[in-house]
Amino acid sequence: MKLLGCSLLMAALAMAAAAADVTGTWSGSLKGAGPDGQDGGVTLVLKQAGSEITGTAGPTADHQMPIQKGKIEGGKIALEVAVGDGTFKFDLMLEGEHIKGDVNGSMGDHSITAKVDVTRAK
Repeated sequence: MKLLGCSLLMAALAMAAAAADVTGTWSGSLKGAGPDGQDGGVTLVLKQAGSEITGTAGPTADHQMPIQKGKIEGGKIALEVAVGDGTFKFDLMLEGEHIKGDVNGSMGDHSITAKVDVTRAK
């Protein structure tokens, strides 16, 4: 009986880990990102290996910067992206078919705080 219980637990954990895979291209909106608080777009190209996330992020699919640090724990995603002489830090949460959260960053004398909402490209 204990063996069956352990087997079921392991299967459930494996399914949960597979369900949390964020590998793929995600695109959507960046609310309040411009110098005057205007909205913009964002595209994340993510590759997940265990809890590590690599890939790129940028305003469009054609304008991408490498992710310097990336990790996922449960549904919580943390990314750091170097942009020019600054760093943008993403504090995100996987919510079903969306990744949502905040990005804070600076580049020279400019700083931004914005809301991110992206969905996986089909």
